[in-house]
Amino acid sequence: MAKSADTQATLLEQVVFNDQGLVPVVAQSAATGRVLMLAWMNRDALALTLDSGDATYWSRSRQELWVKGETSGNRQTVKSVSVDCDGDSILLQVDQQGPACHTGLDSCFDTASVEIEQAESNSGEGSSNA
Repeated sequence: MAKSADTQATLLEQVVFNDQGLVPVVAQSAATGRVLMLAWMNRDALALTLDSGDATYWSRSRQELWVKGETSGNRQTVKSVSVDCDGDSILLQVDQQGPACHTGLDSCFDTASVEIEQAESNSGEGSSNA
């Protein structure tokens, strides 16, 4: 993924890190669009990701950098990095090798979910605008 130093610097400048020096990162399958996981990056993790093309995150519990799949083999090869309009979150499009979740699930979101049904709109009849 190695980008030019100017491209990396520009992207790093766009990111707004929180008061802990972190930014949330959503990893999404480049092939399917499926959301795989949510993790955190600090400036070093983002710079390493941009330089190597391997998703590198910051572990809040261990207080250290970690390359996704370094021990499990379930690597994420980064295809693109996008910063949202406010600069306070990042989207990685990745090629995922093996399951993304540490529990062995394909996605960290392969857990219980609830579908929300939208209520029928009654087109304003009997409604009051207070």
